[in-house]
Amino acid sequence: MKVIKNKKIYTGEKVIFDGYIRFNRQIAEIGDMESFVAQKDDVEEAAEGDILIPGFIDIHSHGGYGLDNMDASPEEIHEMVHKMAKNEGITSYFCTTMTQTYEKIEASLKNIADAAKKTSIIQGIHVEGPFVSKEFKGAQDPAYIKKPDEKVLDKWNKISGGLIRIVTYAPEEAEPEFEEWCKSQNIVLSVGHSNALYEQLLKSKASHVTHLYNAQRGLKHREPGVTGFGLMTPGVKTELICDGIHIVPEMVKLAYEVRGCDGIELITDSMRAKGLPEGISELGGQKVYVKDHTARLEDGTIAGSVLSFIQAFKNVMEFTGASAEEAVKMGSVNQAEEFGLNQKGILAKGKDADILVLDREYSLLKTISMGTVIK
Repeated sequence: MKVIKNKKIYTGEKVIFDGYIRFNRQIAEIGDMESFVAQKDDVEEAAEGDILIPGFIDIHSHGGYGLDNMDASPEEIHEMVHKMAKNEGITSYFCTTMTQTYEKIEASLKNIADAAKKTSIIQGIHVEGPFVSKEFKGAQDPAYIKKPDEKVLDKWNKISGGLIRIVTYAPEEAEPEFEEWCKSQNIVLSVGHSNALYEQLLKSKASHVTHLYNAQRGLKHREPGVTGFGLMTPGVKTELICDGIHIVPEMVKLAYEVRGCDGIELITDSMRAKGLPEGISELGGQKVYVKDHTARLEDGTIAGSVLSFIQAFKNVMEFTGASAEEAVKMGSVNQAEEFGLNQKGILAKGKDADILVLDREYSLLKTISMGTVIK
């Protein structure tokens, strides 16, 4: 049995100021050092940092390290999520697709499903498009935008082996049957790339907002729009891209002050260029230019991010004044609760041993996934 001792532990439920954790694939015991009793089979895991937190859960990311979920092979997707775990602390990941032809989306879903058989890090799929609005397409290719179709999504879910957990859609374009089918399959309906009015959204079954503020009808004094829905609606979870580029720090702080840490989920929305030198890249079949830590299409539209999750975790504390305990909720706890990842999100007896070792500045020193150090 592996043991890490004498650490400050943010479990996701409480803070243990001088604690230990004993684990193999799952956590066998966690507590403060006053209650620690050595066991003869203990093997102390070398961990130089001062802080332990749960592994991050990224529910919205298109790729990184030169790879994209839309065209990577199963082996490449496996390689990519391994690097995300090692470099960023992502121990649970939703492979995210893009607006493209149905054939390319289906090929991607099959490759993701095959990759998921080889790694516990892939916990689901986020279908972002093609069921979105042309008015707020963002970096989604308008040539392939389609009306929401539950029959198509049902086919895709079967191809993926039931891995689809969330779909970004424009509610103003959807019929009731689409929303009802998603709810029946426990697929979270996320309003995004949408021109919907606030009143339309209150009547919809959406319970999540894709990248709050970005590519959506914004907050106006006579029309709250999608952003207002995300900020003001009880029970709705809102994604934030905390790179300081997609959203300026002041607006991140506004979301935090209005929603609190319980309503926010950090995402990277990262694309192929993350982890690579700046230059020309690609997203959804479109050329992307990466300069000054920003990815843009030729027309200047922001096209995903090159943000790492550990940086998003540090940024949300810097931008808002949130505590590390609150940042853990935004990086792990809320995602696990919303998507029923019952073994993930917190450090507690019986949960998967997804553990991050951080230094006092919250830099990542070591990632442990299912009890194994990622090397």
